[in-house]
Amino acid sequence: MVTRARSGIVVIAEKALSQTLGRPVMLSLSRKIEAERKKYYQSLETAQKNIDITPWIRYFAQTVVDAQIETRNMLDFTLQKTRFLDRFKDLLNERETKVVHRMLETGPEGFEGGMTANKYMSIAKTSKATATRDLQHLAEIECLVASGGGRSTSYRLTIPEN
Repeated sequence: MVTRARSGIVVIAEKALSQTLGRPVMLSLSRKIEAERKKYYQSLETAQKNIDITPWIRYFAQTVVDAQIETRNMLDFTLQKTRFLDRFKDLLNERETKVVHRMLETGPEGFEGGMTANKYMSIAKTSKATATRDLQHLAEIECLVASGGGRSTSYRLTIPEN
């Protein structure tokens, strides 16, 4: 988590950006800074040891831009996810719904390694035969797309990548 001092700086920065734009900003600087904490501390330390704060301004401006891009990608994914769920909601059984929701939890980065029968069995608490049947159904209705074959078959959601 972001420390209290850092979160105060970030809150002030987000407030200043909102006032400049005349509306709330749709980004999370604290999330971006936390993800690259080491870079934040290095930039801050350099700025404190030098009268020239240009590198700090460049770092912070780039962090704001990166946070905006990340937020835009997350908003786009949320819209895609909503459309996707609306499209398939009446076609999925309870197990399939549980697995699809689990796959969607990972966000725009996607489900690591795709969905396999073994992962499906683990998430849905079902047999191999049921997992295979459900995965085939999800592929038939074009909710998932298969890659590979045989025991190495994996599936990914049919949500377009950003």
